[in-house]
Amino acid sequence: MGNLFLVGPMGAGKTTVGRHLADLLGRTFIDADHEIERRTGATIPWIFEKEGEAGFRLREEAVIAELTAMNNIVLATGGGAVTREQSRLYLRQRGTVIYLYTPVAMQVARTSRDRNRPLLQTSNPEARLRELLTIRDPLYRSIAHHVVMTLDGSARELAQKIIQIIQPNAIK
Repeated sequence: MGNLFLVGPMGAGKTTVGRHLADLLGRTFIDADHEIERRTGATIPWIFEKEGEAGFRLREEAVIAELTAMNNIVLATGGGAVTREQSRLYLRQRGTVIYLYTPVAMQVARTSRDRNRPLLQTSNPEARLRELLTIRDPLYRSIAHHVVMTLDGSARELAQKIIQIIQPNAIK
């Protein structure tokens, strides 16, 4: 089956679901944003502040290039990882891409108290999330091998559902 890459908007549950997927499949889990912070020794908000979104996306693309070249991993990407064409190519060509589709209302509920999201530091986070989804949804869909709705169930149940989708003949 190879690598599994989770894409989707902020608040989709990529990290939480990814941890469960890796656990259930006996794989290594990696969160791209956490890896960027570990390598730079800086938080993502700090990188955005000092280098802007463009500088952050260049760092993110380099990390995605490296991580997608690994074997048998579950990778949770940042919500904007798909904005760079080269990152989309790495993801699409080097593994199975799962798009965790999450409606804006659910994103708002899940991100409302999170101060570690630079793009949501605005007077109207819901409008910003709506705008980002309008731009990014076609990009997520363009590289996704599977689109999975995240409307109900626990993260572990969602991970089990994903395994059934990608391994339809697996023992249930």
